[in-house]
Amino acid sequence: MNSPRERILDIASGLFHRQGYNSTGINQIISEANVAKASFYTHFKSKDDLCIAFLNARHEYWFSELVNYCSKSNVTKERLLTAFDFIVYMNEKENFRGCSFLNILSEISKEQGSILTLIQAHKNDLRNFFIKELGEGLLADHIYLLFESSLIESQLFKSNELVYRSKEILNALL
Repeated sequence: MNSPRERILDIASGLFHRQGYNSTGINQIISEANVAKASFYTHFKSKDDLCIAFLNARHEYWFSELVNYCSKSNVTKERLLTAFDFIVYMNEKENFRGCSFLNILSEISKEQGSILTLIQAHKNDLRNFFIKELGEGLLADHIYLLFESSLIESQLFKSNELVYRSKEILNALL
């Protein structure tokens, strides 16, 4: 059986993903993780600290999946097109839940700066993924923005149609 910390993080991850950050309470997490309240606070000082742990774990998971997904080709154009296939893969795997980072961004207040900093770092790493492929410049930024809009639009419409359309645009750009 997983440790109490792992159970808390696992349950919170699922709940944040399904219900959203603000709609998920600490008492629900404690109950579903089958831990004592004291155990929760031993591992996490607050719900925000738990959110930070969730985002760190999500970042590691998501980027390792993206890099692994795109590493099957040695050709830049194919890797970039495959990055958009990764959106389709994640949409199908997670039922069009979208970007966990953007979902939480829409729920935090300006006082939650440590969470915002993690979200910004995740997005900077994604932008750097495209810069690493193409170098600094408008093309890398254009593709990053196309990727981000594909994430949002596919979540909004529960469809991969615009992801495929973005791949056509990307193909034309390259």
